[in-house]
Amino acid sequence: MAEKLTVLIPCKNERANIRSCIESVRAVADEVLVADSGSTDGTLDVARQLGCRILEREYVCSADFKNWAIPQASHPWVLVVDADERMTPELASEILKVLSSPNPQDGYRIAFRTFFLGHELKHGGWSTGTSLRLFRRECRYQAVWVHADVIVPSGRVGRLRHKFLHYTYWSVEQYFEKLNRYTTHAARDMQTQFCRARVLRMVTHPPLNFLKFYLLRGGFLDGVPGLLMATLSAYYGFVKYAKLWANVHGYPRPEPEAERLTGESRAA
Repeated sequence: MAEKLTVLIPCKNERANIRSCIESVRAVADEVLVADSGSTDGTLDVARQLGCRILEREYVCSADFKNWAIPQASHPWVLVVDADERMTPELASEILKVLSSPNPQDGYRIAFRTFFLGHELKHGGWSTGTSLRLFRRECRYQAVWVHADVIVPSGRVGRLRHKFLHYTYWSVEQYFEKLNRYTTHAARDMQTQFCRARVLRMVTHPPLNFLKFYLLRGGFLDGVPGLLMATLSAYYGFVKYAKLWANVHGYPRPEPEAERLTGESRAA
């Protein structure tokens, strides 16, 4: 008999995605837990219509938010699925097989088929990475601001063969909205780890990243979408180091003149 599973969907303003995401995980979920951080677009209305359990809390960072939600899952296994991801029938069948096995691992990494502007990116390294998404409820995410991975105390981690479908960005505008948040968090992590924003690194990192994604990993085989993704990813690297430099060497923002004068008046 398969052990029971909670599917955890962290989200905010995902009305365009949430229904398809929830419906795709129905085959494996004994509970769908939607953890929301302030949606105002009707996301939660859809989740309620589909019978999901809902949690709400202010968002600090991804790891902090998920680590708050995981202990509230009702079942011993948790599968984290982002709203822009979809489960395939093949992946669902594989997960059910794992949960029915007599001695499963304590966590499983899952890979992705990545889509950008609706086009699948088959090259450039975008569909080779994995993320630890299926794990026992006792596991937690690393205490970092961005790109945190799950820590499995026993070290018993496997990898599933089938992949999620990941519809990353439907517009370039959406990419830049997320880029600002992700690069701010990445710069904080680097500062905590005492990384230095060297000029040489800021100059060389973006073009080297572009060459890696576009040429060495074959991103050019994906046509214009591959070119756009490689270029935007290189720019992401530059912005990340620029924010790190600003955090360390930038001057504090001056108070507006009106606020400064008000403060002086109060002091007087």
